[in-house]
Amino acid sequence: QVQLLQSGGGLVQTGDSLRLSCAASGRSVPSYAMGWFRQAPGKEREFVAAITWSTGETAYAEALKGRFTTSRDSAKNTVYLHMNSLKEQDTAVYYCAASTGGVWNVRDYDYWGQGTQVTVSS
Repeated sequence: QVQLLQSGGGLVQTGDSLRLSCAASGRSVPSYAMGWFRQAPGKEREFVAAITWSTGETAYAEALKGRFTTSRDSAKNTVYLHMNSLKEQDTAVYYCAASTGGVWNVRDYDYWGQGTQVTVSS
C-alpha cells in the first residue's frame, strides 16, 4: 500500500509560479514512476507530467513542455511539480499518482493523492 500526501497549490495570478509536492509513504514505496494529472470542472482528468524513481526520466504533456517541470527527491520519497508562467486555463485540481508500470494514462496508476486546487486568476 502506498499513501500519497500532496501539498502546495492555492490561488495565484497569471504569470506566477507555483510548486506542488507529493510525499509517498508505505511499504511499497517507491513504485515505478510518479505522475501528475489535473482535472478542470467538467473535463476529464488529463496527464501533466511523470518521472521515474530509478533514473529520473521525465515525460510531459506536449502543451505544457517548457512551463511545467517535475523532479524527485528519492531520499524523501517526494516528487514535485514546478509550474511557471501560469495561465487561467491551468486552473484545475492537481493530483499526484503512483504507477507500477506505464505513465501516460490514468489506468497506469494504482494510487492517488488527495488532490490540490490550483486557481489562476487574471
